[in-house]
Amino acid sequence: MFKPALSFPPELLLLAQGVQVAFFDVDGVLTDGGLYLSEHGETLKRFHILDGLGLKLLSQAGITPVVITGRDSAPLRLRLQALGVQHAYFGTEDKRPAAEQALNKLGLSWAQAAAIGDDWPDLPVLTRSALAVAPANAHTELRARAHYVTHGRGGEGAAREFCDLLLVASGRYAQLLQEAMR
Repeated sequence: MFKPALSFPPELLLLAQGVQVAFFDVDGVLTDGGLYLSEHGETLKRFHILDGLGLKLLSQAGITPVVITGRDSAPLRLRLQALGVQHAYFGTEDKRPAAEQALNKLGLSWAQAAAIGDDWPDLPVLTRSALAVAPANAHTELRARAHYVTHGRGGEGAAREFCDLLLVASGRYAQLLQEAMR
């Protein structure tokens, strides 16, 4: 019998059961939170490949990834397009209305939502979601309010850990892993 190496506490999996939409912040979650500026003032971002596959796997499992970010940049848009992320809100300082708009569009409720964020602007989405997750290097207030704090840091696999948690809770993780091993 095939058994994955990854596991999460049962009480955490219970919180994540039934999640149909996953909200992601970008800076500090999908990136390391640093802003790299070129000599021409262009913003450059570093994304981790593990996180990208996690977003793709969520979609394959029927969980909709939604990105809500306070910034907007061409590199970010290109990365999300390459990952097939269809729901993204850019330049959004007040993230709750964007999340509610996404929920309404998808016909879902907060009880079906999970979120990962690293700083105060993410709190309104995290505190309303059924499952709240923070990267290891998130601000203290987010870590204190999260149901789970990842082992990985933002931009270094934290988003993948969040995705894996949702995949395990959905019952799809083992199947997707076995398919990858063919």
